[in-house]
Order: sequence, then C-alpha cells, then structure tokens
Amino acid sequence: MPCVLCAFDGGLLVFRNHDLRIIQADEPGFPALYRVIWNRHVSEFSDLSAAERDTCMAAVVQVEQALRAILRPHKINLAALGNMVSHLHWHVIARFDWDSHFPGSIWSNPQRAANAGKLKEVAGACADVNRAIATKMAASFHPQD
Repeated sequence: MPCVLCAFDGGLLVFRNHDLRIIQADEPGFPALYRVIWNRHVSEFSDLSAAERDTCMAAVVQVEQALRAILRPHKINLAALGNMVSHLHWHVIARFDWDSHFPGSIWSNPQRAANAGKLKEVAGACADVNRAIATKMAASFHPQD
C-alpha cells in the first residue's frame, strides 16, 4: 500500500520547502491541528541526521509559537506517533479546556459535546495562524519553488 503522506500533502498546505511541509489538518472538531511532515519518507525521528532533526524541531517550534500567539490555547499537544501512517510527521495541536476531548487526547473518547460556536471562531482565526506560520517559516527557511 503506498504511503498517503508521500502521495498527498495531507491537508491544507501552509508551507513547503525541500525538507518538510506544514499543513493544517482536516480533522473535524480540531481546526487547530497542524502537522509538520518530513518530505522524504522516513519512519522514525532518529532516521534523520542531527541537522535534519534540528530543522524539523525548529519547524515544530514555529508552529507552536504561532498557535500560542494567535489562538492563546490552554495547552499545546505535540505527538509523533506514526502508528497508523509510518511516515515521520509531528502533530502540533492547540487545545482548549472547552474542547470536546480535553483533557484527554484528541484520539480519546469525548468528554463533552463539541462547541460549534467556539470551533467556528478558532477555525476562522486559523487563517491568521496560517499566514503567521508561512511568514515565519519563509524568514527562517527557504520555501520550495
């Protein structure tokens, strides 16, 4: 079976360069879920060179900082599971104490009903998050032509 992250961007493309891409995931109930995806197919973080690991984590930090500055979430969750898709990618997720699954992970059972109004508000603000990520990444890394 072909790798879905080799074949597709994996969501709304926010930034791409030779090494990695950042996407806003299409995950119902979690509009502020972003992924930093390493472009070359590797399964584990340790498959990267030290310099590549630094590049990858710098991108994760840029996404986290943009989410924190614009959305002011209760918490940021970082995860690099890869159990379902064995292609290196980091989840960077803005979490709110009102979200349907908080304090559990987004993959756990819901704790409450989704708040449609607040989700719409966050989804709208993600346009600003996307611009901030693209601007910060372009200043730090060279976008792919």
